Amino acid sequence: MAGLSLASDPQSRPAPIPVVVAGALGRMGAEVVKAVLQSADCSLVGAVDTTPGKEGADLGLELGLGELEVAVTADLEGCLCQASQAVRQSGPGGGAVLVDFTHPKVVYEHTRSAIAYGVHPVIGTTGLGPQQLADLAAFAEKSGVGGAVIPNFSVGMVLLQQAAAAAARFYDFAELTELHHNRKADAPSGTCIKTAELMEELGKGFNPLQVEEHESLAGCRGGQRESGLRLHSLRLPGLVAHQEVMFGAPGETYTLRHDTIERSAYMPGVLLTVRKVRSLGGLVYGLERLI
Repeated sequence: MAGLSLASDPQSRPAPIPVVVAGALGRMGAEVVKAVLQSADCSLVGAVDTTPGKEGADLGLELGLGELEVAVTADLEGCLCQASQAVRQSGPGGGAVLVDFTHPKVVYEHTRSAIAYGVHPVIGTTGLGPQQLADLAAFAEKSGVGGAVIPNFSVGMVLLQQAAAAAARFYDFAELTELHHNRKADAPSGTCIKTAELMEELGKGFNPLQVEEHESLAGCRGGQRESGLRLHSLRLPGLVAHQEVMFGAPGETYTLRHDTIERSAYMPGVLLTVRKVRSLGGLVYGLERLI
């Protein structure tokens, strides 16, 4: 009976994971806020957003969630410092987590700042280049801070990427198309680039030239990578996030497609990453590294 009493003691339960959300008033940030609030093992401790006129506003009231007593701030470093100091004694596998859905122009500095403060970055913002990723990985390893850069938090997209990498063994011709809402700043998407990289791990070339091509409109054949893979980007209102990989061979085509209907589809992957990132010894790239 004593053992049962101890197990039910709230003080014996692990402390909730402190989470700071950057881009908290954005569409993805708002979904993350809701997911964190609904999670039994996470606690929202900070909200960063640079929307004019929102400094000091109650995040919950801004999102229609009721008062949360979490104030919106544009001061990322101040918020990271406060979160870091609050859990300084949490020990190995502990610490606060930053979930970032902001903008490609600021994501590198946000990630580096989080690592510097000992806060584990979970980065959903795309647009980081290969050299930036390498620099951040080296900094995270040197600092001993786990982090994750995830181009797409959808489990379904991970399955598509794995299927595309497998199919690439058998097809020499392939093109990738990604479709997003027209407020997405970067193109092609990080997810599309990651899919191409997984296909290219075979070390083979794609789309050997069959005829001398001429574009009457520059760029209409998409962007071509060194491997020969072509990537196409569409931006339209009404879309959320979609990707298609089409393979071709004599007499057949093989098409893989994933459609995100609502942003809530990403939340299981976000929470999975938040729960695992504090146990990492460095920076990982891609959700497939965690599942």
